[in-house]
Amino acid sequence: MFQESALFPWLNTFGNVMFGLRLKPGLRNSERREVAKFFLHLVGLEKFMEANVHELSGGMKQRVALARALAPNPRVLLMDEPFAALDAMTREQLYGDIQRIWEKRRKTIIFVTHNVREAACLADRVMIMSPTPGRIREVFQVDLPRPRDFNSIEIAQHAAKLTTVLKGFAEQEVATT
Repeated sequence: MFQESALFPWLNTFGNVMFGLRLKPGLRNSERREVAKFFLHLVGLEKFMEANVHELSGGMKQRVALARALAPNPRVLLMDEPFAALDAMTREQLYGDIQRIWEKRRKTIIFVTHNVREAACLADRVMIMSPTPGRIREVFQVDLPRPRDFNSIEIAQHAAKLTTVLKGFAEQEVATT
């Protein structure tokens, strides 16, 4: 999943989810249709199966992109700042959706973000990367029960720790240049 939904504008919602399933060997078309319907239901868009992409809100487009990414049943799901272009309310709704889907599917998700609070809310492990070349500088465990509330004190405390470490790394970078 990308920052922008990267949906195909000539396909409707259902067609976008079906697209990735066409490459999945061994599935009959009827099975592909059932899988696509299942994932549209999982992301709460079963009533919008026939909707055209231009008729969807930004959050709905990201939900379609999530359904499309999950439908082929990948072992790992890479999400590259998928909520960066969304408003705060939509982002928070999607945080809940991601956690709910993770609870049901238990997929490994590599989630790239610059938002430390988002990282603390969604991750079990947060890896802080160095600038070029990108290397893992530090790994933090987030041992909080799920579902997690983005606005909770515990998430704020974890985010504050991450911010402190990031500021320290930034100061080191400035001092060495």
